[in-house]
Amino acid sequence: MAGFQMRRLGMIMEPEPGNPLEVEGVLNPAGARGPDGHFYLFPRLVAKGNYSRIGIARVKFNDAGDPTGVERLGIALEPEADYERRPDGGGGCEDPRISYGEDLKRYVMTYTALSSRGPRIAIALSEDLFHWQRLGLATFRPHEGIEFDGVDDKDASIFPVAIPDPEGKPAMALLHRPLFPGTRPEETAREPLSRVVDLARESIWISYCPLGEAGDQPYYLSHFALHSRLASPVAPWENLKIGGGTPPILTRHGWMIVYHGVHELADPSTAPRKLCYSAGVLVLPRKHPRHVRYRSPEPVLRPELPEERIGTVANVVFPTAIDRRDDLGLPDRFDIYYGMADNRIGVARLDVPEFLPIEGLADPARANDSLPFDGQS
Repeated sequence: MAGFQMRRLGMIMEPEPGNPLEVEGVLNPAGARGPDGHFYLFPRLVAKGNYSRIGIARVKFNDAGDPTGVERLGIALEPEADYERRPDGGGGCEDPRISYGEDLKRYVMTYTALSSRGPRIAIALSEDLFHWQRLGLATFRPHEGIEFDGVDDKDASIFPVAIPDPEGKPAMALLHRPLFPGTRPEETAREPLSRVVDLARESIWISYCPLGEAGDQPYYLSHFALHSRLASPVAPWENLKIGGGTPPILTRHGWMIVYHGVHELADPSTAPRKLCYSAGVLVLPRKHPRHVRYRSPEPVLRPELPEERIGTVANVVFPTAIDRRDDLGLPDRFDIYYGMADNRIGVARLDVPEFLPIEGLADPARANDSLPFDGQS
């Protein structure tokens, strides 16, 4: 097999008719295998006024092992904390990701908390996927003059095992993409194609919380002290923005992340300008995943179906959940659950090749320089 291959399996969830909790969409789910072996999705459920809750649903499979639908089981989290609510009654718990923290012996959910301060990363823990303990908002120490606290941030996920931090200490490692002013795709789209990419402020970062300092105080797990820049926009299909996707999961080649990239569709007749969200693959070294081993030069999934091109936000495929099919005895097969046009949830199958492709993109290694982007990969 040449390269990473992805094949759509179909739409698995859409707004339930007559359900006020889903009237504006179901999208961008987290996913995890429960203690009972079942695979559960945690979709963002959007009610009127963009008021979001995180639901829970059990995935149904056919005899061949393909996901075919879901059984709704209720609500995992809804806006209750002050950092999830706005004074006008709005707010939201949005776009979760879940990993089972093997060192913590608990599931860790990262999600976007939407309050009047803007989107921020929040963290919660669970032993069974049904009962969640909020840890609060993630906090970050500065890094070489870069202030992360007070900046909009989202699309976070954690590694399921301890990762050595830059000082070599075992840590809970968090992937995230701060939205510094001027780095949203709607803002970068206003600049010329030959714009200069700010590596420090347009990248996916890894931030670390030393596990040895947490002890019996789980609330410490929301405080991140050290940071490493991981990946910046390189290819044309991600030149406006890159960000997180599925949580990192171990493969034969190292840690794999199915991430998202944004570019502008070439259609000068339209106003406003149309953005396109696609998905690519990152592979990181197993022991020290601070560098990129492989990065797909082209998307492995891009909006093509009507359900992906027409919806609340057009032209969006947005990967957020991943299931390694160990249950089928197929460790190189992964099911990817993704948002479709911010309105529905689809699932696609990703097969990992025996050998890592050699045509992967290189990423700039400098942390504080700027990278000229000329539209070439």
